[in-house]
Amino acid sequence: MISAADLPDFLPLFPLPGALLLPRGRLPLHVFEPRYLAMFDDALKTPERLIGMIQPMGDDEGENARLHAIGSAGRITSFTETEDGRYMITLTGVSRFRLGAVQQGFTPYLRAEVDWRSFDRDLGKPEHDQGLDRDAFFKLLERYFELEELQTDWDNLQTAEDELMINALSMLCPFDPEDKQALLEAPSLTTRRETLVTLMEFTLRKGVGEEKVQ
Repeated sequence: MISAADLPDFLPLFPLPGALLLPRGRLPLHVFEPRYLAMFDDALKTPERLIGMIQPMGDDEGENARLHAIGSAGRITSFTETEDGRYMITLTGVSRFRLGAVQQGFTPYLRAEVDWRSFDRDLGKPEHDQGLDRDAFFKLLERYFELEELQTDWDNLQTAEDELMINALSMLCPFDPEDKQALLEAPSLTTRRETLVTLMEFTLRKGVGEEKVQ
C-alpha cells in the first residue's frame, strides 16, 4: 500500500479522453503507441509504478492539448505483453492530484509536477455514503441500464460496498468526458453519487425527449 510519503513530486502523464480512474478502482488499458510503451517501461523501473491519468480539455488532442487541472494516479498492478509488443495493463487507483508544470522534451511522453494536497482521503479507508437510498438508486440504475442497453451482474452490484459500487459505475457508465471529469472532481463519495444520479436522470429525460421527437 502506498502512503503519502511515497507519492512522487513528478508523474508521467497518460492523457486519455473519457478514461476515469478513481481511488481503489481498476482501469484496464491497451498500450500500443511507442511513447506510451516507453512510459510504461520507465514506470515499471520506479518503486511506486505510478502513471497519471488525465483528460484533455474539450476537443483538444495531441501533445499541445490543454489538460484538466485534476487527474488521478494509478499503480501498475498487472500486465501482459502480446507477441507484437503491445501491453495489456491494469492500473489500480491510488490518489487524485492537481496538475502543476508540464515538462516536454525530456521524454517521448509528458511528465508533470503534481500536488497531492486536498486529496488526503484518497489514501484512507474506503468511504461510505450515509445518504444512499439503495432501493431508489437501483430503480434509477435499472432504467438507465435498460435505456443504454447495458448489462451487469446485479447480484454482486447490489451487495457491493458503497464506494466500490459508486466508483465502479462512475468509471463504467458511458458518460461524456466532461461528465467523467465532474465525477472525478467530486469532493466526497456522497457528492459523486449525487452527480452520478444527476447524470443518469438527465440521460433518461433526454432519451424520453428523443422518443417523443421520433
